[in-house]
Amino acid sequence: MLNVIPSRVTARMDGDFIVFLIALRTNKPWKLHKWLPVGRAMRIATLAIALVLTLPVSRAAAQHTEIDRTVERLVPQIIELRHQIHQNPELGNRETETAALVAAHLRELSFDHVRTGVAHTGVVAVLRGGKPGPVIAVRADMDALPVTEETDLPFRSTRRTTYLGQEVGVMHACGHDIHTAVQLGVASVLKALQPDLPGTVMFLFQPAEEGPPPGEEGGAALMLAEGVFDTLRPEAIFGLHASAHLNVGRAAYTPGGALAAVDHFRITIRGQQAHGAAPHLSIDPVVMASQAVTTLQTIRSRNLSPLAPSVITVGMIRGGTRFNIIPGEVALEGTVRTYDQAVQDTVERRMHEILDGITRAGGGSFELDYDRITPVTINDLELTGRSVASLVAALGADQVSEADPWMAGEDFSLFANEVPGFFYMLGTLAPGTTSGDHHSPTFRADDTALPAGMRTMAYTLWDYLTRGSGR
Repeated sequence: MLNVIPSRVTARMDGDFIVFLIALRTNKPWKLHKWLPVGRAMRIATLAIALVLTLPVSRAAAQHTEIDRTVERLVPQIIELRHQIHQNPELGNRETETAALVAAHLRELSFDHVRTGVAHTGVVAVLRGGKPGPVIAVRADMDALPVTEETDLPFRSTRRTTYLGQEVGVMHACGHDIHTAVQLGVASVLKALQPDLPGTVMFLFQPAEEGPPPGEEGGAALMLAEGVFDTLRPEAIFGLHASAHLNVGRAAYTPGGALAAVDHFRITIRGQQAHGAAPHLSIDPVVMASQAVTTLQTIRSRNLSPLAPSVITVGMIRGGTRFNIIPGEVALEGTVRTYDQAVQDTVERRMHEILDGITRAGGGSFELDYDRITPVTINDLELTGRSVASLVAALGADQVSEADPWMAGEDFSLFANEVPGFFYMLGTLAPGTTSGDHHSPTFRADDTALPAGMRTMAYTLWDYLTRGSGR
């Protein structure tokens, strides 16, 4: 409590603001000489307000200017790293080259601690600032997808590998190369400013965000199971995702539920094999599977409220060996996306009931494996409010917008279930160009998104640490 004139004016600090309580007596004739000290105090107090409110803003502006200078200096190096990562994509739990590149860069920066082999191929590094402050974390995912790239980028991927027994192309078709490169850039920025950094930052480079191969563990779940937060627990975690729907220089966020829960189902429908010319001797799993694909959509249209968001997608159908043989079984595989556990429960229950009815009617049988992979990604409301201010400072108020929830999913949600999280979308589409959608062979992210990503994330982390340390 700061008392200017105890009998007339009281001022107290409340965070970054001064609150004034001014007492005026209006029931008696004014005695000007008694109120002159108040007038002088008001001038002093007004000056105090200006100083108190200006100094933090000025300090933040100076910090942001230094971040901007550092980003500008580092951009060519980070672009080159991004090209290396994009040209050499690796599937989940196989990110050995990417992890080696990440670890080498962090060791060149002389990070306090660099740990490799986390959740198979993950990398964790710690940067301790020169000043006391909170512990926070920032996460980037490193894995690519089994997609053959069809862009004209000079650094496009031509890599091929084997996935689920098939030869496939490999591509960063969801922008994870941008995520990794941006985070390496942020690590470089904060390392350059380490003496003034008020706190500690954990850098998580995560494998297998798209999911580990069948039969393997991986991703955020495995990092947590291995105790990534056990010895050094952050009080908040931050992440970003490339967006082919936003121009470079823009960012978007969603308070609360931002990304959907992700479920994975595998269905096996069994019948009886027969010659294609003698269908009456078969119990045809192809027919039953066809009925299942269409009937499963009635869950969304007839069993759930139209106001409750949900998606049921069959993404794979496998069955048969020859055109003239009715196979003995057909496999279906797909995903369910929801924002509400009651909706999630209804979908799983109705899938069992529908498959049971179809296979009973057709004389066959079924197996359903239903896995709840990741929960809803929730942006902590208080943390979101604080972080959006940093995005605005980095890009401008007209370049930051609130977005509707998206039915895509992210295992960042698992980290955000452990500690408050903030996850935002970074524009990666160069104005005047086009990009395929995420997970498509024509997806492309422009290099000019890298400095915007570095600035927004560096501002966000720095501002949180600064305010959190009481500076």
